[in-house]
Parts: sequence; structure tokens; C-alpha cells
Amino acid sequence: MDLEARVAELERRLAALERAGDRGVVAPAAAGDFWALEGLRARLAEAGAEAGGVLFTGSVRLPSGELFHWQDGLTADELFDRDWSDAAESFAALGHAVRLRLLREILGGRRTAAELAALDDLGTTGQIYHHLRQLTAAGWLHAAARGRYEVPPGRVVPLLVALTAAQP
Repeated sequence: MDLEARVAELERRLAALERAGDRGVVAPAAAGDFWALEGLRARLAEAGAEAGGVLFTGSVRLPSGELFHWQDGLTADELFDRDWSDAAESFAALGHAVRLRLLREILGGRRTAAELAALDDLGTTGQIYHHLRQLTAAGWLHAAARGRYEVPPGRVVPLLVALTAAQP
């Protein structure tokens, strides 16, 4: 495809996105725009999962330089058959602004309790440890060494997916 055609296609797609405005409105798609969705639909059809399913995936380089590739998915039947109350503790741990800031700082490279305590607006050292314990109990963090915390590799992309889903 020549440069002029590529620019015209990009302008068309941008205009469609601008018209859509709200994230809840799906703009008309060009061929290939939904490659992940089409792949999921093909796999669900092969598996006979008529009710559908959900896939989330990501490839993320953190500000600290670490690179994570991850994907997971479930069929709709698997999701609806689960006890959703099992997720309450995990969501509750994310339901506090200080905990979300702690996670962002840890993903950004501040890993020790001392580094986190030196930040403004996070509360006292005791409060910070309380929040770190909540995040650890819910599986969003683990203590890598004494006073050093990290987001487990299998939780990096799910955390970013949850944050993406929570955007207005």
C-alpha cells in the first residue's frame, strides 16, 4: 500500500474514532482491526463454546524496563459457572487510591518499603505497611525479600487490564 493510501486509511479510522467519541460506542472497523477478536471467535467455534468467551492479553514494558507477555481467557460458560464472590477480596484490595498508587510505584521501580515511605501523600509507615499487607493477601503483591515488594509476573497484565476496564 503506498503512502498516500496508508495516510487516507489512517485519516478514515481516526475520523471514525472521533465520531464514536464514547468508549462504549464501537466505531466501524476496517478489515483486520479486530484480529484478536476474530482469532478468539475461531477458537471458540472450534471448541464448541457457543456462548462465547473472553480473552485478555498484553505485552508490556514497565518503566523499570522489565518486559511481560501474558494472556488468559475463559469461555462464557466457565465465567458464569464460577462463584463471583471469590473475586471480592481481589477487587477490594484495588479499591483504595493509596493501594493503586503503591502498585503504580512498585511497577515503576520503587520496590522497598523505605522507598515507598519516602513518597508524599501515602500516609504513615504503619499505614503503608497495612496497604502492602492487603495487596499481598489478595495476590497483587508478594514480598520478594525483606522489605522489598513486587507485582507477581502473572498479575502485571491482569492489573493493567482491570485498570483499563475501569476507565470511564
